Amino acid sequence: MREQMEGSVAVARAVGRCRPEVVCAYPITPQTHIVEALSRMARKDELGRCEVINVESEFAAMSVAIGASAAGARSYTATASQGLLYMAEALFNASGLGLPIVMTCANRAVGSPINIWNDHSDAMGMRDCGWIQLYVVDNQEAVDVHIQAFRIAEELSTPVMVCMDGFVLTHAMEPIEIPAQEQVDALLPPFKPRQVLDPDDPISIGAMVGPEAFTEVRYLAHAKQVEALDLVPKVAEEFQERFGRTSGGLLERYRSDDAETVVLALGSVVGTISEVIDELRAQGTSIGVVALKLFRPFPLHELREALAHARRVVVLERAFAVGMGGIVSSDVRAALAGLPVETHTVIAGLGGRAITRRSLRTLFAQALAGELGELHFLDLRTDIIEHELMLDAADGARPGPHAESILRELGIVAAGPV
Repeated sequence: MREQMEGSVAVARAVGRCRPEVVCAYPITPQTHIVEALSRMARKDELGRCEVINVESEFAAMSVAIGASAAGARSYTATASQGLLYMAEALFNASGLGLPIVMTCANRAVGSPINIWNDHSDAMGMRDCGWIQLYVVDNQEAVDVHIQAFRIAEELSTPVMVCMDGFVLTHAMEPIEIPAQEQVDALLPPFKPRQVLDPDDPISIGAMVGPEAFTEVRYLAHAKQVEALDLVPKVAEEFQERFGRTSGGLLERYRSDDAETVVLALGSVVGTISEVIDELRAQGTSIGVVALKLFRPFPLHELREALAHARRVVVLERAFAVGMGGIVSSDVRAALAGLPVETHTVIAGLGGRAITRRSLRTLFAQALAGELGELHFLDLRTDIIEHELMLDAADGARPGPHAESILRELGIVAAGPV
């Protein structure tokens, strides 16, 4: 039965159904409601033998998850933005040790300047740390994919990150179906760790490895990611058979099979894009969208198949590599190597800027008219950019960093001392 609830609460309830044994938490916007809800559930004895551990930092949260997982406990945590980056060293440790930790990343921009709103800079910044990265389009999928994530992590013995858009999903109220405990138990068997610390058979975990074996260890982490390309769709298919709805997988196509122009995107913006595509299709425009659900490992072959027929591909990204451009689109171009497909990178929605249907209609019109460059920034205020560059070129000291200068120009903060 569907219930009206906040996305964060729904995720917490889904995680609770997965019978975690250790939840380690440090609050950071916008993931805090998830771990708060889990804490309330634990206090009411709704999580069984789960221990909720409050820690002093995000680095500590991941360190506790590593210790708990190594000791044989099903472990979960959540974070966002700078919190994810603060975990960086421990993230590499978790994947290098092959520990099946599940973590929610409530995607949020990374400062400076400080920003609490949604984009994908945090998860994209950690894309090569060895964690499987799953992206969800809506809150129902967030619920479903978290359940799948525990199954994937434990079958491969590798950590999994579920990426859901901060505020856009975490704080949205909508009707959501939470699977019954017996349904989850049927998909997710009791945790049987591949490796476990045992006082009767002591070993070292995380010992020094020199050049004689380091390459092989890293390759084995890569091999698990390659295995995930087969396992992720298999688990999604089993989920659909048991629950009667489609969630997760590698990618999802919407009106793209016969489209000359295909938009590729990740996360909740796919819903807005789909609405615009319906409008354009009604006008006779040949356009569709492919939602990328699995970013690491990257489904090169499946994406090549989904996009090979297109005349042009517009990759809409909510993060970018400063000094280079697209992140996702670099992988897309690798997937399409040798094919006569135009590829355009569009950077959009940074720091929570709204991606409106009006802006998308304009963007797609530019693409169809051949007016879109290789790298495009949606709704970029070029007048502000030109003003800031002029200040940089002028002699003398500039009045503070770019962020403060732009805010003054927009009239959002005081123009001078008070």
